[in-house]
Amino acid sequence: MKQAFWKLHISVLLAGCTGLFGKVISLNEGLLVWYRLIFTVILTAIFLAIQQKIRRVSLRDFFHLAGTGAILAFHWLFFYGSIKASNVSIGVVCFSSVGFFTAILEPMIYRSKISSREILLSLLSLCGVLLIFSFDMRYRLGIALGIVSSALAALFTIVNKRVSANRPTTTVLLYEMIGGLLFVSFLMPFYTVYFPAKSIIPAPLDFFYLFLFAFFCTVVLYILQIQSLKKISAFTFNLTYNLEPVYSIVLAMLLLGEAKELNAAFYAGIILIITSLLMQMISYRKSQRIST
Repeated sequence: MKQAFWKLHISVLLAGCTGLFGKVISLNEGLLVWYRLIFTVILTAIFLAIQQKIRRVSLRDFFHLAGTGAILAFHWLFFYGSIKASNVSIGVVCFSSVGFFTAILEPMIYRSKISSREILLSLLSLCGVLLIFSFDMRYRLGIALGIVSSALAALFTIVNKRVSANRPTTTVLLYEMIGGLLFVSFLMPFYTVYFPAKSIIPAPLDFFYLFLFAFFCTVVLYILQIQSLKKISAFTFNLTYNLEPVYSIVLAMLLLGEAKELNAAFYAGIILIITSLLMQMISYRKSQRIST
């Protein structure tokens, strides 16, 4: 269990860098997601081919995994659309509502009782992130896209926990990325008509960023995520991911000049987020002791 939490927190740190790549790569959100998926599929396939671990799955399993990957790709489109329409800070702050959506969607999907404790903890964490960054109404489109993105992220985590059970991590990753790539490739002819780009070919520097993005913030990140989800709940997973906005905002301030003064509200927000995480972990450990 301890190893699963370490993997989860490393993945959160890597996830904190995704918003930065979304901002520095000059492609629009559609092309960015499309190339990210292409690079990820190629890198994962090469990795599995070298280890001779490419495994076939049944057609039914393929559709389950590919459909889950399509949900992830849809989340990425809205997430990077939010960042492009506003900035990194707003995109990741909106993502903080993923815990709230998980607390509502998970019981609906698994037909279980909604936990008032999980709702309260997710709201506590959400209030913490809202303290860190005050929304600017100039960025209403970015905020709207970010909220839809967080709902899709919650849905992906819940579904992914089910479809990845008892399957090799890298196999799950490969087929989910293939599914996401097929979905976005189908959308691209329509997407480029409504959201035209100056060029669909990335600049040399963008190619370099895309490689780093795909390897560290996709292949490594999602392997760690899938492995950790085998041991912990989707709610704990998404609640822990409320630390992602903290990492992203600090990195955006330091590297992209999104200067936000670290005032009392910033530290108060961090305290609320950490408090909600500690309360969830304490509660989880107590439930584990009771069950044993």
